[in-house]
Amino acid sequence: MIVASSASGDRKLRIAVPKGALFEGSLAALSAAGMDVEGLADPGRQLLVELKDAQIIIAKPSDVPIYVAYGGADCGIAGRDVLVEAATEVAELVDLGFGACRFVVAAPIASDDVLGQFERQGVLRVATKYPGVAQAHFDERGQQVEIVKLYGNIEIAPLIGMADVIVDITATGATLRENGLQVVDEVWPSTARFVGNPVAVRIDPRVAALADMW
Repeated sequence: MIVASSASGDRKLRIAVPKGALFEGSLAALSAAGMDVEGLADPGRQLLVELKDAQIIIAKPSDVPIYVAYGGADCGIAGRDVLVEAATEVAELVDLGFGACRFVVAAPIASDDVLGQFERQGVLRVATKYPGVAQAHFDERGQQVEIVKLYGNIEIAPLIGMADVIVDITATGATLRENGLQVVDEVWPSTARFVGNPVAVRIDPRVAALADMW
């Protein structure tokens, strides 16, 4: 059981969990850590849910590290992809292991050594929802790129001439193949992580206690 701490003004521990693909896994992880998550089975439109041991913030995945970094939440669960792109000051405490996917570079299937071609000839245009991740990856390769940030289904960008390649996350690669794309480079893998606010990690023992449950 997670008890109140005088370091946080005797309020409940506040945990941010992501909506969407990682939500069910997050609830399972909290349950495995001994937390009663019954109140989250059907939260409806609630964004702040009161549980016996904690307050749960149900957030857009990209907002979780921001809530944690700025102290709106003491800790939270977020994918490594979101954490890297957000580049916020949070303490990564546990790799929870679920929600596995990977960042890849993909190009049209008919492409012939597209990365090698542009290494020799010039600037590679890259469409992505993750400009920070994409830029860092190609900087490591020494490849000059023009980043085109998109917010929707980026698979179409190379097919209509907007980009040479895309950088995106994939679990099975099925969506890429269905849209005529192939993986031409691996960036890195991503799983869900338990993270804490750096100050909360130091002064609130409940954060470390929760991390130790996994």
